[in-house]
Order: sequence, then structure tokens, then C-alpha cells
Amino acid sequence: MVKLSVIVPFFNVQPFVPDALHSLRANARPDYEFLLMDDGSTDRTPQLLEEGVRTLPGARIIRREHTGVSALRNAGIDESRGRYVTFMDGDDWLAPGYLPQLVAAMDDLDVDFVRTDHLKCTGSKRNIMRAPHGRRNARLDPRDAVLPADRPALVDYAYCWAGAFHRRIVDEGIVHFPTDLRTAEDRPWTWQLHLGARSCAVLDLIGVHYRRGVTTSLTQISDERQLDFVRASERIFSMLANDKDGDRFLPKAVRQFCALIVFHLDQIDRFEPAMARRLKATCAAALGRVPSDVLNGVLDSMDLERSAKIRRLRWRFGGRSEAPDAEVDDVQDNAGTPGAVVA
Repeated sequence: MVKLSVIVPFFNVQPFVPDALHSLRANARPDYEFLLMDDGSTDRTPQLLEEGVRTLPGARIIRREHTGVSALRNAGIDESRGRYVTFMDGDDWLAPGYLPQLVAAMDDLDVDFVRTDHLKCTGSKRNIMRAPHGRRNARLDPRDAVLPADRPALVDYAYCWAGAFHRRIVDEGIVHFPTDLRTAEDRPWTWQLHLGARSCAVLDLIGVHYRRGVTTSLTQISDERQLDFVRASERIFSMLANDKDGDRFLPKAVRQFCALIVFHLDQIDRFEPAMARRLKATCAAALGRVPSDVLNGVLDSMDLERSAKIRRLRWRFGGRSEAPDAEVDDVQDNAGTPGAVVA
């Protein structure tokens, strides 16, 4: 029986394929399978995969026309045979022995999914990124890891490759990705996990090296694909509208959306003027569809700098009749550059 399926999408990541395959070899076991998913690469990625698969036990290459990472991951899920499933991106790598520790934790805890910490790698710089939950190596209810709304929680940790997933929720469709989103697909996927699974755990385990600042990353694009975070957020709102805890969880989802808007506003100079205007108008229109009492409560709970940016956006692009107050204007005009996206 296959114990673990590792699904690795590749698309034109030629410089990083050797590191990725080397790290998989350092984690291989006879009962693991490695599904190397080539998304129609046009560089030397296919040739490197052909060479690498010869020395990687349990590996097979699955080729598809270029359909995007979500469809590729779903194809890997459908092909997988393991009791557990995990992911890695083709431009990242794993620490030696990480996968056996991940499998051992899944065996011991018998939960629907686990989340792990990871290392963010920017050039030679390494930063430990912790899954935002204090209780470790213990069985949890995924719904208990959604709140609080005003502080980071596990539902904010939208990294599909930082963890593993039991076959029982794979077969229920909970681990499949939305294929109509070109970016931000991890966000509704993460909510899907927390609303649909029955148990989870956060491990004291670091093994994934997440490579940042590479041109192959979708986080580097500055075209209309970035607007998909709006549709991703509205999909979450729709999920919550039909959920028993929807009213309780909606402020968290709205706060996530506002944090993403501010993140994009702070990088607005990388967009062409027409796309920048479209981004602002699209965000303002989506904010207008959020219940006003929920949105106002979220903005009142945020720091003044970020809430000011959202209020001004609503006023300028949302057809609001009231003008922002002087304090909001002053903060917006003198705001500095923010750090990472936080809820």
C-alpha cells in the first residue's frame, strides 16, 4: 500500500528542478509515491524530470497541457493512491527526513489534516514562518482555529504545501482546488478545509523551504490575474452564507479581504494606470456588497493606517456620499510602506 503521495507541479522552473528532485530523493521511502506534474513546460524542465525520475524511487511524470497550478494539483490528487497526500512546489525543496516525520505525525494523531511551519527563503536569507496556532501536536477542531477575527489564526495560513491530508477528506473532495482562480486559490481552499474537515493538528515541524522572489512565482505578476483575490474572497463569503457558523466567521473573512486590499494598494505602482484603477474599483464594488455593520466593525478593529486606506477607497470608488474625516486623510497621505499581509 502507498502510504504517502507527494504532488509536485512544475512549470518552466528549469533552474530549480535539480534541487527539488534532490530533496525528494532525501525523503524517499519504498511506500511513497512522487507525482511530478509537468504543466506544459517549454524550457528544459521536461528533460530534467526525465533524467531525475530514473533515480527517484516511486516517481512518475504526468504531463498535461498548460492548465494552471490548481488543475494540475487536482489531476495529481485524482492520480494519487496514498493514505496521505501532501504537496510541494517545483521551485521549492524539502529538508532531509521531513516527509517521514510528517507521516509519523499523521499516524500518531489520526487527524484529517496537519499543518507545519516552514522556512521562507529569499536569496540566502532564511526566516522561520510559524503556523499561527499556539497548541501543538494535539488534536483540534478546525473550526476552533478560525477565530479570533482580529488576530492571526490557522485559517490565515494559506499554504497548501505546509502540511498533509488524510485520504478520507481527499475522497470527500475537500482537498481539491478551485480551477477558475488563477491566483489566491489557496484562500477559499483553506476555508474549505476548516469548514469541511472534522479534525486537524499543528505540528512542531519545519521541512518545506519556500523560495520567494523568483520570476516563476505568481506572486510576482502585475496583471489582471492579481484581481482574482477579489473573487476568491467573495467565494469565501458565499461559503459562509451557507454555513452554520457563517455569521460568527464572516468578520474574519472580511478582515482577510481588507488586509489583502491594503497589500495591493501599497504595491499599486507596479500596475499600469488602467489596471490600478480597475483594481481599486473592483475592490470598492466588492466592499459595497459586504454587510455594512460587519465591514464597519472590522474597520473599527483594524489599525488606523490600514482602515483609513479602506475608508478612502470606499469614498473615492464606491459612490459614497460622505467624505473621509481629516484624521483619515492625514493618515492616508502620510502612510509608509507596510510589511507582510496580516489579518
